[in-house]
Amino acid sequence: MRSQAKRALAALVVLAGCTVATSDQATLPGLNAAGQLTGDGPADALPGTCWAKSIQPAVLENAEQTVLVVPPQTSETGEILSPAIYRKEVRPTIVQERQEAWFETPCDEVLTEEFVASLQRALEARGWYDGSITGKMDVATRNAVRRFQEPDGIESGEVSMLSARKLGLVAIKRQGA
Repeated sequence: MRSQAKRALAALVVLAGCTVATSDQATLPGLNAAGQLTGDGPADALPGTCWAKSIQPAVLENAEQTVLVVPPQTSETGEILSPAIYRKEVRPTIVQERQEAWFETPCDEVLTEEFVASLQRALEARGWYDGSITGKMDVATRNAVRRFQEPDGIESGEVSMLSARKLGLVAIKRQGA
């Protein structure tokens, strides 16, 4: 029983760095119920705006390397007494660094059940969503949002203001208005 508790604690420690996939999961420290990172946003964020962070983990590849284990032994005349010994090792190599990017989102008071239902209908009309119109930010909705936003470089299931505007869900502020 004690080892199960240790494994569960270890799993929670690992998951603490992950984002929440669905809003029905328990809220983790630093995340709100929608899975958004809590905080003020980027340094230049305007007061009253809401932000989320897209985190792309580092990309690793296993690279095979030849490592010298024992150098060659040579005589004073340069004759090889014993050849060098090498071995092959596979080491993870970072191909792409971890990337974090803030993006503006509709605030919680906007993310009502009606808003989410409209989001689902808008994504469905464009072929990105094929689930039921529930008004809930469930896994299917988050996956559709993620796929819709990927071309804009937003790797998140949290709807961005850019996407909400593209989908006609939020008014676009006019200059001078």
